[in-house]
Amino acid sequence: MFDNLSQKLNKTFKKLKGHGKLNESNIEDALKEVRLALLEADTNYKVVKKLIEDIRGRAIGREVLESLTPGQQVVKIVNEELTRLMGTAGQPLHLTGRTPFIIMLVGLQGSGKTTTAGKLALLLRKQGRNPCLVPADIYRPAAMEQLKRLGAQISIPVHEPQNNMTPEDICLEALSSAGSGGSDVLIVDTAGRLHIDEGLMEELVRIKDRIKPSEILLVADSMTGQDAVNLASHFNQLLGITGIILTKMEGDARGGAALSIKAVTDKPIKFIGVGEKLDALEPFFPDRMASRILGMGDVLSLIEKAQEEFDEKEALDLEKRLKKRRFDLEDFQKQISQVKKMGSLEQILGMLPGIDQVKQLKQLKPDEKGLQKVEAIINSMTKKERANYKIINGSRRRRIALGSGTNIQDVNRLLKNFAQTKRMMEQFTNKGLRGMSSLFH
Repeated sequence: MFDNLSQKLNKTFKKLKGHGKLNESNIEDALKEVRLALLEADTNYKVVKKLIEDIRGRAIGREVLESLTPGQQVVKIVNEELTRLMGTAGQPLHLTGRTPFIIMLVGLQGSGKTTTAGKLALLLRKQGRNPCLVPADIYRPAAMEQLKRLGAQISIPVHEPQNNMTPEDICLEALSSAGSGGSDVLIVDTAGRLHIDEGLMEELVRIKDRIKPSEILLVADSMTGQDAVNLASHFNQLLGITGIILTKMEGDARGGAALSIKAVTDKPIKFIGVGEKLDALEPFFPDRMASRILGMGDVLSLIEKAQEEFDEKEALDLEKRLKKRRFDLEDFQKQISQVKKMGSLEQILGMLPGIDQVKQLKQLKPDEKGLQKVEAIINSMTKKERANYKIINGSRRRRIALGSGTNIQDVNRLLKNFAQTKRMMEQFTNKGLRGMSSLFH
């Protein structure tokens, strides 16, 4: 996400910071490079033009030219202007007043709308809501079955419509039965098309008029760049959307949609999809996204993920075990499992400040399959072996490799890495683990 844009901007700012004193000429040169990087990221050209004008207005002035650290001041200005461009602050769902609240998801086929309905339901349940999924797509083959499977997977109820009902009647029936089912939020998965057509929009308008949703969220594929922005403008004009969910942000999206969509439509991005798993939906925070784009990381999101996924009792127990030098392979496996819950390693690394500027890590592609191999090897050990890795001799290593579908070299590598990790964690126990447990207080 934003990799190319981040690299180009950081290269420009590094060059800028190399100047002891800035003048209008070298600031203009930097702004040309920033402009080109944004356009190559498929950002709307009108948005880029306005953004560069705003940055120029602040950068060529006393705020920068008389600063002791002019290069850093320019980066600060770009960060603030990018944040403002994307909406200044995160926008929560408008779920106040009378229940059930209705969230209507709209968009084209292939944008990930049905999967997003499941992700949003899971997120709302974590927030203490009782969501119900409503299948209002009667056209796409197996659309209703897909929603039922998603609901079963995350234990979220899915409304069962009667045969031959119109989408409007399905929604009204779900609304009338929501109270008896104990649901306080209905997430309506409407039909999509391969392209915008009059029939689709008329149907969506009829549904909106009859159920009066609290939110109308457009689900758009971020990888389509400016097409996503144009799509948002069209849906907003005809439906009056209240927000946007950008999907596939973990992929090769150049970022132009995220940078342009708020400025063009004046509607906030409320969530972003950052993976295929059903827990891979995040609230969108413009300031945090701007920090990621500029290589400053996103420590707040990383801490929130840790708080959500790491068990406080286990963290404190691990701290005690380390102090007593009892950290073993079973503990190691638990830590791997908890880190995996936070998302892909690539996403986690992307939240660390300055990670893209560390040469050794710049080209690093974290080996997700390697973690699976490690877990398979540990699972093939006996309880005694996990508790004391030093008893694992040659014959035991051969047995473990055979049981895990790996080879002896893999087992040797794991044991060597574990021994190094154990020594390192014991050295930093008093500092590091105390910091981890403080996340919960």
